[in-house]
Amino acid sequence: MKIRLLELSAIALLLITSCNSNDKKQKEVEPDAGEPNKEVVDMHTSENALDWNGIYTGTLPCADCEGIEVTITLNKDQTFKLKDIYLGKEEKNIISRGYFKWLEDGQTILLSDENKTSFAVGENTLTLLDKSGKKVTGELADLYILKKQQSASTNSNEFTDTKWKLVKLMGKDITASEAFISFSTDENRVFGDAGCNTFTGSFKIENGSQLELSNVATTMKACPDMTIENQFMEVLNTVDNFSLSGNTMTLNKAKMAPLAVFEIME
Repeated sequence: MKIRLLELSAIALLLITSCNSNDKKQKEVEPDAGEPNKEVVDMHTSENALDWNGIYTGTLPCADCEGIEVTITLNKDQTFKLKDIYLGKEEKNIISRGYFKWLEDGQTILLSDENKTSFAVGENTLTLLDKSGKKVTGELADLYILKKQQSASTNSNEFTDTKWKLVKLMGKDITASEAFISFSTDENRVFGDAGCNTFTGSFKIENGSQLELSNVATTMKACPDMTIENQFMEVLNTVDNFSLSGNTMTLNKAKMAPLAVFEIME
């Protein structure tokens, strides 16, 4: 009888030991409900989280000139157009086009130009990097930052590369005239029809909506009525900013009433 009791005690001890062992293993496998969540790695980068395509401008320091006025356009298909204007040096403009690629960090782009130019892409900024791919430090650091121009688009319509028909001039409705204007990103060229003669010139945009037209020239046809054309050309010589609202664009002088109102030509 004593032997039987000893056998039952041994079996019970084995069962208790086995249960404790299983519980311990289960605790090792199952995470503790009270354990803090592990840190989640943020996979957002400039490439996938920012609206990086657009036009960026700035004036970089220059060792032998007054500064380098830079305008770079980044397109969604990863092509670029880069224009450098060396201030204080006549006819010293350099335009380059090509492709760019994102580096592995997703924060930096590398252009396909001869200099292998690279930029750090930030929120509405491009920061020019040095030859080693690092940001410039010191007092001049901010001068290497290009700022994105305010998007001139509403309802998928853009200020540039759009044909704008003149519908109101100096507060008066224009109905019969075929006058229009267009701002091409190719060489920053402005062109159009003033109602009789065509015109062409160049333009520059700063701070999102400030507009400067230069070297505007027209053909020299004689027309029966030059009233609209003369006023239109006067506007082009006066305008200093533009604004967009839906399918409408206006050319303005300071904060005065619009000098001319345009609508998109279908």
